[in-house]
Amino acid sequence: MHRVALYFAPDPASAWGRAGSAWLGRCAAGHTPGAAPAVDGLDARTWHTLVADPRRYGWHATLKPPFRCAPGVGLPQVLAAVDALCTRHHRFELPALQVTCMDGFLALRPARAERALDRLAADTVQALHPLAAPLDAAELARRRRAPLTPEQDALLQAWGYPWVLSQFRFHFSLTGPLGALPPVALQGLMEAAARHFHDLPPCTFDRVSVFIEPAPGADLMLHSQHGLTA
Repeated sequence: MHRVALYFAPDPASAWGRAGSAWLGRCAAGHTPGAAPAVDGLDARTWHTLVADPRRYGWHATLKPPFRCAPGVGLPQVLAAVDALCTRHHRFELPALQVTCMDGFLALRPARAERALDRLAADTVQALHPLAAPLDAAELARRRRAPLTPEQDALLQAWGYPWVLSQFRFHFSLTGPLGALPPVALQGLMEAAARHFHDLPPCTFDRVSVFIEPAPGADLMLHSQHGLTA
């Protein structure tokens, strides 16, 4: 493997797993995704371009982004740390998820804060950090392409990612950068997303998922899912 990531990803066979994979047009577990929703004003090529970034990573919400393992650390150590993490946290129901624009892309985000989610996300970052190799100069420069506040840059240097702890923002990415998408098309896209995810049951956070990037730039694959304490 090149890198490993810790995500929340619903059971691929569940309603949330199927809906997310259908939206992206890819299932990270290798299942055949359902049909993508039709969006007024967007042709197939534009749709494919808009969802290309999240499609590569698979349907997920980030807890710890992809990282290279530290020297002497392999997948068994990562899996053992995830199992230990899961024993410290109980499953819970996520607040209602809403379609929103976030930093120039479309995402599903909780309608309100959830302490259990924030605690688990912080524990994930802190517990797994000793297993991760430090960012190299190229990785650090890439992370800094986005404008960062001093606090976010300090988090980047300390934990390898700026959107952790006080800056954590749980979300499922629905698109990559929207760029100069016309307002009418953006509105149609948001309405299509709202329809696509509207009738699903509440989403239960009941597992932590390990994803693997087999080689640089390759699509990430679901390796394993580890259940939280009931």
